[in-house]
Amino acid sequence: MNFGRFTRLALRRGRAFFSKNISSIQVIVSYYVLMTILALGLFYLPIFRQPDAQVPFIDMFFMAVSTISVTGLTTFPIDEIFNERGFLLLEILFQVGGLGIMMISTFFFIVSRRKISLKQRQLIMTDMNQPRLSGVVRLIRTTFTIILLFQLIGGLVFTLYFKQMNYHDTWSEALFYGLYQAISAVTNSGFDVTGESILPFANDYLFLISIMLLIFVGGIGFPAIMDFREWIIFQFSKKKRQIPFRFTLFTKIAFLAFVILFIGGTLTIFFLEKDHLFKDMTPVGQWINSMFYSMTTRNAGLQIHDLSEFQVTTLIIFSFLMFIGCSPSSVGGGVRTTTVAIIGLYLFSFLKSESHISLFGRKIDEGDIRKSVVIFMLSLLMCFSCVIFLTATEDFSLIAIIVEVASAFGTTGLSLGITAELSIVGKLVIALLMFIGRIGMLYTLLLFVPKETRDLGYEYPTEKIIIG
Repeated sequence: MNFGRFTRLALRRGRAFFSKNISSIQVIVSYYVLMTILALGLFYLPIFRQPDAQVPFIDMFFMAVSTISVTGLTTFPIDEIFNERGFLLLEILFQVGGLGIMMISTFFFIVSRRKISLKQRQLIMTDMNQPRLSGVVRLIRTTFTIILLFQLIGGLVFTLYFKQMNYHDTWSEALFYGLYQAISAVTNSGFDVTGESILPFANDYLFLISIMLLIFVGGIGFPAIMDFREWIIFQFSKKKRQIPFRFTLFTKIAFLAFVILFIGGTLTIFFLEKDHLFKDMTPVGQWINSMFYSMTTRNAGLQIHDLSEFQVTTLIIFSFLMFIGCSPSSVGGGVRTTTVAIIGLYLFSFLKSESHISLFGRKIDEGDIRKSVVIFMLSLLMCFSCVIFLTATEDFSLIAIIVEVASAFGTTGLSLGITAELSIVGKLVIALLMFIGRIGMLYTLLLFVPKETRDLGYEYPTEKIIIG
């Protein structure tokens, strides 16, 4: 057997082995691991760093994980380590981490008119957390275009606004920071490259409302964006009176949960801080600030105050919102809004003694209910365990650790300023939480499940036990 034939046979057998034994979830997670390693290598290139800037390996590794998971936590001032080319690199990595590796790669396949194989479509379905294979390429093409369009329009609007309001002296600076703020908001990355986050805009309500809109676009979920696009097209369609348009159940639940959490968070923050941190503001300012923190704590991580100025009760509310996070199939992390919504509906139906959950004329699948309960309970247990562990290894207040853990798992990026002071073990724990928060607790669990599971084909007898 010649060498060429032997090589082809080995490659063929290798592909067959991986296709049979490696699941799509394991492949996707491997891609994110490799992307993190690539980001780490790029960060060490002198072209992206300030002259003589030195960072320990653990801190640079932490930065790589935080970037790919679009969290925003960092152990060093970004503006003191990276130069403008480094900022551009961060913007590119925000796209990869926020929109997903498969979305980015597939879009380039579409642009180059290359054929997308069945295996690639399966990986896209897994990365986008879609229940079916059909329509995944169309979903990517549409949502990627819409999100890039929002980033571009937002960046140009911010550029004009920054220059008109004299926030920056030159057009190049205004354009650079305008695009950065738009990309950071849509991808919910929240990285601070100025050393002040967006504190200078604390009283600029128009800017804050614009940022909230961009955060909403990134966090509502890609399938929901697709649905809203189809609805807009339907409004101008000639078939409007013939075929009624119907939003998917996912979009309805995701939007309803988003609205409830936004309004509930706004009201809670307002009444907690109106006589405390917000006491010197106008009523309009109090409401805008409450709305902003209700939105940004759900994944963006942008801040207009020092978090230590808030009451402990408010910080607990922030941690709760960060733990929930954004919608599935979005740029955000956490347990996701639909998970919490289904658990809430499950509790409500239990109190009403109903045997199933129904909403908007549809019955919720039993499998989805079990997944929601498992994801929520295991996520809560994991975060609780990390809080207990970090209280033993780190010398910080309990509330500071709770905020740090919730921020990492929710890929939010808010902190009480303890990130840089964490021990090596503490940084590794937070890095692991950021990575799990990005890929999701469900995929973390399925990562260790074999590709093929054996169905025994029978059930054991049922027996009642005493509960409660």
